[in-house]
Amino acid sequence: MIILSTFDVLKPDPGLFFWTILIFLLFWILVGKFAFKPITGAIKKREEDIQSALDEARKAKTEMESLKSSNEALLQEAREERGKILREAKELKDSIVGEAQNQAKTEASKILADAKVEIESQKNAALAELKNEVGKISLEIAEKVLNRELDSGKNHEDYVASLVDQIKLN
Repeated sequence: MIILSTFDVLKPDPGLFFWTILIFLLFWILVGKFAFKPITGAIKKREEDIQSALDEARKAKTEMESLKSSNEALLQEAREERGKILREAKELKDSIVGEAQNQAKTEASKILADAKVEIESQKNAALAELKNEVGKISLEIAEKVLNRELDSGKNHEDYVASLVDQIKLN
């Protein structure tokens, strides 16, 4: 404490002044070498990292915009493809329906024609059968009439003679 009692701040001693400056310079050299260099290096590295992150963010943003426009183009292309597929499906449906209708009309007209032919053949068969039946009935009636007319033997002979005379005339 004795040393401090004689210490006067207002009147610096040249030795004190020399040692203070020397210690201060030595302190700045040591701090500059061991503290400021790592701190400035860390700050510089941090700035570079931040700048790198910003550059990557800009790059990612650019890529996202590019992808977005690419996605929009793909989406538009997909919409067009969907529309094309739907149009093709509708055309295919219409053609299948039209073909089915044409086929149904063709089959219906064929069935109708077959039915007309069948009806005509049935009609002709019925007419032929009717003619046969009418012929049989006519023969039976004629036979009965002739049997009645020619009931006696004399009538038969006279009728045969008249037929023979008619044959000879022709």
